[in-house]
Amino acid sequence: MIDHAPTTRTEGGLETLRDRVARALDERVRAEIGADGDDIELVGLDTDRIVQVRLLGACGLGCSSAMVARLMMVDAILRAEVPEIRFVEAVP
Repeated sequence: MIDHAPTTRTEGGLETLRDRVARALDERVRAEIGADGDDIELVGLDTDRIVQVRLLGACGLGCSSAMVARLMMVDAILRAEVPEIRFVEAVP
């Protein structure tokens, strides 16, 4: 994992790639999955710009088809909000 990802200039200053991913998770993803009682944790962002997340709640407890569908939705949202990332993977 990397702590100091490339930065992007925004109206408020500089924002790291990890910050942008975290903001997208907070503002877009949690609103979608929270209705089902689920949550998501940003585990890391590696040097290849692959985002690692941990799915929490019912979707993370062994329902593989729901987990795959949820992960695909998270991937689509994050890649739309932060196009620099390559993809999203779930980690235990």
